[in-house]
Amino acid sequence: MSYSQRVEVFSKLGDKLAAINAESPHLQIAYLHNNWFTIDMQLKAIHAWAQLLNKENLDKWLLGYNLSEPKEPKRIALILAGNIPMVGFHDLLSVLITGNIALVKLSSDDTKFMEWLIEQIKEIDSAMGGKIIMAEAYQLKNYDAVIATGSNNSNRYFEYYFKNVPNLLRKNRKSLAVLTGNESAEELDALADDVFMYFGMGCRNVSKLLLPKGYNLEPMFVAFERYKDIINHNKFANNYTYHKALFLMNQDPHLDNGFLIVKQDDMLDSPLSVLMFQFYETAEDVEAFLALHKEHIQCVVGHTPNLERIPFGMSQQPSLWDYADGVDTIAFLKDLA
Repeated sequence: MSYSQRVEVFSKLGDKLAAINAESPHLQIAYLHNNWFTIDMQLKAIHAWAQLLNKENLDKWLLGYNLSEPKEPKRIALILAGNIPMVGFHDLLSVLITGNIALVKLSSDDTKFMEWLIEQIKEIDSAMGGKIIMAEAYQLKNYDAVIATGSNNSNRYFEYYFKNVPNLLRKNRKSLAVLTGNESAEELDALADDVFMYFGMGCRNVSKLLLPKGYNLEPMFVAFERYKDIINHNKFANNYTYHKALFLMNQDPHLDNGFLIVKQDDMLDSPLSVLMFQFYETAEDVEAFLALHKEHIQCVVGHTPNLERIPFGMSQQPSLWDYADGVDTIAFLKDLA
């Protein structure tokens, strides 16, 4: 397939995704398989991708790579994550749009949704669909390179198992927000999306706040109120109840608004239903923290002096060229011998 034909396939997929609504039966099937994949969260992911998948965006992303040159397809093993809907789609898209073959190992947390998505590609174009091979872990063989996403523990296994082939391996990363105290009510409202969308389970979800010393948390709590119904989700509520009990038993100081625990802590990582924060005094303090944790940070939300960051509310709306861990997937695939 030519470059223009590949772009056309995914432009048509974008049109198809834009037409999906809450009545689509595959959404319910995916939810029954994984209760974190609520209908609303699936639709957010689907419609975000629908806006990205058009010829203008795809060309803007890809034209600089000169993918029009004929190239022998490579077999790329994909070990996908499944923590939020469509989290592995960018890797699948990258492999197929570069003219390669995807050998796909789905996450056990996301089989039904991704299987449906792959079927949509096959319906649009059987030739493109023929470049997708589904595989279990033990069937991953005869591949030229691998892209794998997993926990820090599984990554150690990946590093050993795939050490003899070109690989792009991703570990756990977290995202944070830097506030100045001058944020508008609209910006704090947008921050709520960064924190709560997909229940906070994505690596691009804000799970840590850097706040100026003396920051008043009350306006932020007010902005977060529109997500109060999240506590009605059984799995989220279980996490919230567990960590609340743990902090109370240990007499750890914390704030609690009834659906989120906010705790002062220097840690970057925070458990589900908990938002960590720490204070800073100067912009240099912020830069020092970011430098210290550079290898563990996915993205930074907010705006501080002399620092360019992701706007509030946009952490879960990356562009096609916003690569996970900052590693250019297209360049990796294009450079394979």
